[in-house]
Amino acid sequence: MIKAARRAARGLNRDFGEVENLQVSMKGAGDFVSRADIKAEQVIRDVLMEARPAYGWLGEESAAAEAEDGMHRWLVDPLDGTTNFLHGLPHWAVSIALERKGEIISAVVFDPVKDEMFTAEKGQGAWMNDRRLRVSGRRDMIEMIFGTGVPFADSKHLPKSLREFSLLLPRCAGVRRWGAASLDLAYVAAGRLDGFWERGIQPWDVAAGSLLVREAGGLIGALDGPGDPVNDGRIIAANAEVFERLGEILAEA
Repeated sequence: MIKAARRAARGLNRDFGEVENLQVSMKGAGDFVSRADIKAEQVIRDVLMEARPAYGWLGEESAAAEAEDGMHRWLVDPLDGTTNFLHGLPHWAVSIALERKGEIISAVVFDPVKDEMFTAEKGQGAWMNDRRLRVSGRRDMIEMIFGTGVPFADSKHLPKSLREFSLLLPRCAGVRRWGAASLDLAYVAAGRLDGFWERGIQPWDVAAGSLLVREAGGLIGALDGPGDPVNDGRIIAANAEVFERLGEILAEA
């Protein structure tokens, strides 16, 4: 997984250096895809499927494939933070997760610009390069910083997000919207953010990051009631001190 992430990142870094020359097509309002995105996914798919040809596949830019072994599936976002990438903002990542029987068991989130490789395996902890990760130990919400994804354009989630901001901002040290959910979750695992929430996201956006948070001692759940935080498109993550309280505030909205 690390090999695949690094190999894809080499091409992405080259394209990032020439971002103004990329050919870009519109997938939807505020959602862009570039040749770099598609090429990176193909590189990752080639590496992973050569190593494990019986595993299934779910990626953002290519057709899904059922697992021949009936157990394993790759979940891949080759370029999380595409809009940042296309605007020359150096905050984007390659995200790869491995699922076994519906459970995420291994994760890689690689930020090539900063050379930060976040990894986790079930029961083995979470790491950033050679440093063990732990979620933050902050207890007072007024000292905490949270991450989220702000809906764009005419998204149906925008009114609720604005209500959430109005309730949360007076009670914390700030909210950040960096545009790459995999890195937001990695930052929760590293204690850089105290929590994160978002709606309308895809499994490949959060599969790897969710394991990072769990293995760093944090909690993951589904927003707005019970559910699957990876597959239902609504996730909340935080340290144990604030997880419940953050959920209660968001529910008020």
